[in-house]
Amino acid sequence: MTETGATPNLRELNKRRTREAISHAATGLFIEQGFDRTTIAEVAAAAGVAKMTVTNHFPRKEDLLLDLHEEIVGRLARAVTGRAAGESALTALRRDCLAGLDRHDPRLGFSGQAFARTIADSPALVARLRELHEQSETALAEALAEAGAEARAEARAEARASVATSTGSEADLPADLATDLPLDLPSRPPLDPPVDFESRVAAGLLAAVDRAVFTEVFRRLLAGEETTAITAVVRPSAVRAFDRLEGALGTYAVRTSP
Repeated sequence: MTETGATPNLRELNKRRTREAISHAATGLFIEQGFDRTTIAEVAAAAGVAKMTVTNHFPRKEDLLLDLHEEIVGRLARAVTGRAAGESALTALRRDCLAGLDRHDPRLGFSGQAFARTIADSPALVARLRELHEQSETALAEALAEAGAEARAEARAEARASVATSTGSEADLPADLATDLPLDLPSRPPLDPPVDFESRVAAGLLAAVDRAVFTEVFRRLLAGEETTAITAVVRPSAVRAFDRLEGALGTYAVRTSP
């Protein structure tokens, strides 16, 4: 590898190390002093960096503690986009959630009691956490809409091939297979991708299970329960919740191709 090719990697590594050092210093201060009573200047001094460096890496103070915010927002959508052929969105999200419970994933609320108490004691952190879960649901809806668009595209391609084979023309193609948009969208320039009503509803139902799991894990952490004991109690509840959705969403957003 040339020196030019190696430089960006080294730069990114240094940025990551600085970011982690800042977040680590901030977390210690927040737990010790409280989030609202700790200033950005104190965080910068503890991390040995300039105040501007802190704000460059973390434009929002809340994300100094919730440094996994991008992972929290994108986790559900990634589970859907990464599902295997023949797998529904529900199956993919069930597997991701249960695996997260088994490994005590911080994105599902697992942390130390002191960390959880720091969040609970700060209205700003509680609000930010709620915002992250709302953004996660939105990202999930977008992923489901994209999955629906892919399924319709595949159905159109198959229908066109079938019509062309039998009649030599696509004139008889059904209306719902002749357009790239869901039928319930109004006639206006489409969103990119269009987030249809069904995708929003499905995302709300699926994200609700994940959010309930997070809330229960967090509540039990605050009460001082051990992580293994929390998983033992919450996991069966999560399984039952996903089971209840099976009738409505078990065949929804099934990936038909690899």
